[in-house]
Amino acid sequence: MPARGGRWAGFWEQRARQLQRQVQAKEERIVELETENAILHLKLAEYQEMTGKSSHAATRFCLLCDEQEGLQRGTRSSLAQLCRVIQKVKQDRKELRSSSLDLLRDCQGQQQDCGSEIVTAVQGAQRHHEAVLAWQSKAGCLEQSLRETTERYQLEKQKRKQLHNRLVELKGNIRVHCRIRPALPFDKESEDPLSQNSSVSAEVAHAVDDETVLVRWDRPGHPWINKTYNFERVYGPAESQRVVFEEVCPLLTSLLDGYNVCIMAYGQTGSGKSYTMMGPHSRKEPVLPVESQGDLGIIPRAAEELFRLISENPSRSPKVAVSVVEVYNNDIFDLLAKDSCAVTSGVKREVLTTKAGKKEIPSLTYESVHSTEEFLTLVDGRLRLRAKHATLVHADSSRSHLIITVTLTTAPSWDSPANRQSDVSLLKEPDCPSPRQPATGRRHSAAHRTSSWSPGAAPEGPTGHMEQVHAKLQLVDLAGSECAGVSGVTGAALRETSFINRSLAALADVLGALSERRGHVPYRNSKLTHLLQDVLGGDAKLLVILCVSPCRKHAAETLQSLGFGTRARQVQRGPARAGRVAPRTPR
Repeated sequence: MPARGGRWAGFWEQRARQLQRQVQAKEERIVELETENAILHLKLAEYQEMTGKSSHAATRFCLLCDEQEGLQRGTRSSLAQLCRVIQKVKQDRKELRSSSLDLLRDCQGQQQDCGSEIVTAVQGAQRHHEAVLAWQSKAGCLEQSLRETTERYQLEKQKRKQLHNRLVELKGNIRVHCRIRPALPFDKESEDPLSQNSSVSAEVAHAVDDETVLVRWDRPGHPWINKTYNFERVYGPAESQRVVFEEVCPLLTSLLDGYNVCIMAYGQTGSGKSYTMMGPHSRKEPVLPVESQGDLGIIPRAAEELFRLISENPSRSPKVAVSVVEVYNNDIFDLLAKDSCAVTSGVKREVLTTKAGKKEIPSLTYESVHSTEEFLTLVDGRLRLRAKHATLVHADSSRSHLIITVTLTTAPSWDSPANRQSDVSLLKEPDCPSPRQPATGRRHSAAHRTSSWSPGAAPEGPTGHMEQVHAKLQLVDLAGSECAGVSGVTGAALRETSFINRSLAALADVLGALSERRGHVPYRNSKLTHLLQDVLGGDAKLLVILCVSPCRKHAAETLQSLGFGTRARQVQRGPARAGRVAPRTPR
């Protein structure tokens, strides 16, 4: 039993060892399987991760596919729509082509019609052009003929005027111009009511042409007046200051050539004398129509032209000196003289006769001027001293005769007669100066100032040579003649009117005596004629400008002025010539 038990024990031990070996093998296998399982889990995790990524990519791909499908659907839709549009465009193009062909056929037809019309019109235009050229040729011939005729007429007219002026110069006659001012507002205000309501023209003086004045005056109870007056030049109401000066300008050339020149304005009160000579220096001055160049009168324009002519020849530029005097109540006053307080005031002067027979004013004040501005400043300042008084005819009537003298002096050569001493004696001693008391209330001092000129000697120039007078220019603005009943003046103003009319009457008497060649000429009847004796009876070139009003109410004064001008034209003097007078110079 024990042996049997030993066998079973061995069996069970062997079996236990076998089972242990199996268990160990199983455990090893379990470890391997667990390792494999872990590896598989790792791979599974990797595969899951890869599957997730693939799923995300697939999702994105699906989305892209969806978008692509959407785009394809939109493209197919757009393509279909585009195909429809293309089909429509093709249809429109076909219709347009058809309509264009129709329009082209219509245009071709119209073009052919228009071409035919244009050809017809061109042919007509050519015919008209040929006709126009023929008329233009005829017109050109006529214009050329008219120009030649006008040139010949102007040339003959200029020759006639030159010959006439030469004849006037040779005869020594006084040249007379006439200026008719236009009717002004104050003429209508003071016109007779009967004349205003009448159908008869209110103007009696008319400029027929540039040499003739016609006066037509019909007065109830008086003979009909229809008379013409001829002068060297007649200015109508519309002619400007510039036109007037153009006729005066050549005299300034004669002045520089050595001729004495005098320009005198004559006429009734309010006829435009001061305007013609100076321009509208006062607001109360009657204003004539002027052009855009300005309305300056003869005096400022003459000053500008004189200095312009002097500047053209600087090598022989004469010195220019100016004196300003007025004849008031038959007394001569020096408007450049100054009293002891250096205040400018009129000082009474006298006219004396030198041994050579010339008329001089001793101690007369002269001022040297070097430009137009200095001249005008000097003259304008002295015009304020001129006696003036308001009347019914003119609100700013001049009550004196104004005489502006411009003297040109030169330095002569050694053999000039001016360098030889010449004794000049006075035939009359000057009166003591005395102040005047005009009606305007302006007071003038009696103080006497030494003149820049002395009749008995000729001062030396800067080179030590004796200077001599080259020529003189006298610019005279006469006081206007007037009727006391018409002007309405009384008292002192009436006395002024009396002196004015008497001096103008004396001037007319002198001209009458000269025209009739009387043995005695009454120069001494007035200080005005005595002062102007060398001009009226001497060899100066004298131009009288008659200023007249065209109005009916002034017809009597107009006739008187025109008669005065006619008598002045009849005066025969010695021919004007360039010459030298006794040497004297301004300072």
